Amino acid sequence: MIRFQNVSLMRGTKPLLENADLTLNPGDKIGLVGANGAGKSSLFAMLRNELHPDQGEIDFPSKWRMAYVAQETPPLPRAALDYAIDGDVTLRKLQAELERLEAAPHTTENGIAMGEVHSALADHDAYTVQSRAEQLLLGLGFSLEQMQQPVASFSGGWRMRLNLAQALMCPSDLLLLDEPTNHLDLDAIIWLEDWLKRYPGTLIIISHDRDFLDGIVNVIVHIDEKRLKRYSGNYSDFERQRAANLVLAQAAYEKQQRTKAHLESFITRFKAKATKARQAQSRMKALAKMEELAPLRAAAEFSFEFREPLSAPNPLLVMEDVEAGYPLLDAHGDKVDGKAIVHRVNFSLQIGQRIGLLGVNGAGKSTLIKTIAGELAPLDGTATLGKGLSIGYFAQHQVEMLRHDESPLWHLAKIAPTTREQELRNFLGGFNFPGEMVTSPIAPFSGGEKARLALALIVWQRPNLLLLDEPTNHLDLETREALTLALAQFEGTLVLVSHDRHLLRATTEQFLIVADGKLQPFDGDLDDYKEWLFQTKLGKGSEPAPLPVAESKATAAPAPAVDRREQKRLEAEERQRLSALKKPIESRIKRLEEQMAKLNAKKAEVDAKLLDPAIYEAGKKEELKNLVADQAFCTRDLEQLEGEWLELQEQLEGITASA
Repeated sequence: MIRFQNVSLMRGTKPLLENADLTLNPGDKIGLVGANGAGKSSLFAMLRNELHPDQGEIDFPSKWRMAYVAQETPPLPRAALDYAIDGDVTLRKLQAELERLEAAPHTTENGIAMGEVHSALADHDAYTVQSRAEQLLLGLGFSLEQMQQPVASFSGGWRMRLNLAQALMCPSDLLLLDEPTNHLDLDAIIWLEDWLKRYPGTLIIISHDRDFLDGIVNVIVHIDEKRLKRYSGNYSDFERQRAANLVLAQAAYEKQQRTKAHLESFITRFKAKATKARQAQSRMKALAKMEELAPLRAAAEFSFEFREPLSAPNPLLVMEDVEAGYPLLDAHGDKVDGKAIVHRVNFSLQIGQRIGLLGVNGAGKSTLIKTIAGELAPLDGTATLGKGLSIGYFAQHQVEMLRHDESPLWHLAKIAPTTREQELRNFLGGFNFPGEMVTSPIAPFSGGEKARLALALIVWQRPNLLLLDEPTNHLDLETREALTLALAQFEGTLVLVSHDRHLLRATTEQFLIVADGKLQPFDGDLDDYKEWLFQTKLGKGSEPAPLPVAESKATAAPAPAVDRREQKRLEAEERQRLSALKKPIESRIKRLEEQMAKLNAKKAEVDAKLLDPAIYEAGKKEELKNLVADQAFCTRDLEQLEGEWLELQEQLEGITASA
C-alpha cells in the first residue's frame, strides 16, 4: 500500500502540494492527471526518493522493487538487445557473479556457490530472457536487425523506447511511467497497452492519451488545488464524476453566497437597533464561522477553431501510379536514383473527405503524407494538384522547424507581413499567447506551447486540406481536446496520422492503411485494426491475418468534377433532412438531461443527509426511513432515464451513420 500523509511540497516559491493525503492499494493501476506544472513529475520524484516532501510522509513497503524510465540515454556502443536486458539488474548481478566464479580456481566451495547461482538464474527465468527481450523490443517497433545495432546509432526518440524497454524488463512491484506513449506509434501503443493490462504489480502512469488511460487504469489521481483527489474508474469515469462534482460545488457555492448575503443584509439593517442587537450579534458570529467555499475557477478551457476555407477545388489532388520515397544523391548532391517506400499509389482526394491513415511503424505513412504535401517529389508517376488547393501541413517534427530564437509574433508576421500587429496579437492571444509571451523567444517554451504555436500558424492560413502527422505530440489533455473539437468542425478535407485513438475516432470517417508497400482502404474500425495488429505484427495469431480491405472511393479513379452549385444544393437538402430527423430526438435528450441533473442533485442531497451520524438517532427513525426510500426512488428513476438516454443516443448515431 502507498500512503501519502499530510504531504506538502514546494518547488522554488511555488507550492505544489499542501497537506495532501492519498491511499493507493497494491495492484491498483493508477492514472495521474493534472494541469501542466501541477506537480505530476515531482510526485514521481518523491516516490523515487529523489525529492523529499517539505512536510508529511510518503510510505510504501520497503521490500517493493521499483521500475521507472530513465530520462537520459548515453550514446553507448552496447547492442540495443543487451541494453534492454540490462534493465533486469538482479539478472545482470547473477550473471556477473557466475562469470567471477567460473574464472576462479575450482574448489568445493566454488562449485557449491556456482550451483546456487545457477539455481537462482533458473528461478529468475534467465534462460528465456533473450526471447522475452526480443518480443518486448518487437512490440516497441524494433526489428531483429535493429536489436543488434549499438545504442549510439539510434535517434533520441528511439533511445527513449530503449529506456522504456529497460523499465519493462525490470521485475518490479511498482512501475512508474511518465508519458510512455510520447515516442510511440499507434501499433507500439496498442502493444504496450496490452502488456500493461497484464502487469501484476502497482502501476502509476502519467499520460495525455485518454484512450490509453481508459484501456488500462482503474483509479485516477487528480492533482487539483494542491491536493490529491482519488477517483475510482478510468479516465472517462473520472471526467463524468468530476463534472458532477463541479455542478454540486457550484450549487453549494451559490447557496452559500445567498446565505452570506442574507446574513450581511440582516446585520446591516439591525445591528444598531437595541431590540434586534442580540439577533444581529448571533448572525455576525454565524457569518464569521461560515467556511468559505472557493468559487469555481473562472479560467475558460482553451479552445480554437479552423477558419472556413476560402475555396476548394474538386478533386483537390490526384495521384496516378505514384512511387513515394526518397531520392538518393551522389557526392555532389545530384539525384542519381530513389528509394521507393510506397508503390503505385492511385489516390484522389475529394472535398470533405476525412481520412485516418493507419500502418505500422516504418510502413511509409509519413513518406506518403510528405509526398501529398509536396515536401517530397514523386519518384515516378504523376501528382496533379487542383487549382486553388491550400495545404496546411503539420509534420511529425514540426516543433523543431520553428525558430527558437524568435517570438510567436515574429513567426506569424513572417507569413502575414501586411497584417496589422494588433490583429496578429489578438489572434495569438486566442491560442494562449498573451502579454509579453507573444513577443518572447520561444526557446524556453514547453513542447506543448511550441506545438500550439505551430497549430496557430496553420489555422491562420485557412487551408482547405489539412495534412496532420502526429499533431498531438507534446500536447496536454486540454489542448488535445481543443484540437479534437476544432478538427471535428473543420469544413475542409483532412488526412490524419495519429497515435491518439480518441482523436482518430472523433475526427475521421474512413481509414486507409499503408501496408506491404501499398496504400489500401481499410474496411473496419480501430478495434478491427487492433485485432489485425495482434494477429500479424504483434504475433498473437498462428498465421498472418488478411488485411480487411474493401472497395473505396478514396482509391478509385478520379471522380469527374460535379457542378459546384448543384452539389451545394444537394448537400443543403441532405442537412435539412437529417436535421428534421434528429431534432425531436435531440429535444427529448435535452429534457432527459435536465431531469437527470435534477435527480442527481436530489440524490446527492439525500446521500449527504445519510452520511450525517445524527440521522441514525432513535428519534429520527421516520426521517431515516423516508430518506432511504427517497434514495431508492432516485436511483430507480435515474436508471430508467439513463436507459432511455442511451437508446436515444444510439438512434441519433444511427441517423448520423446512415448519412
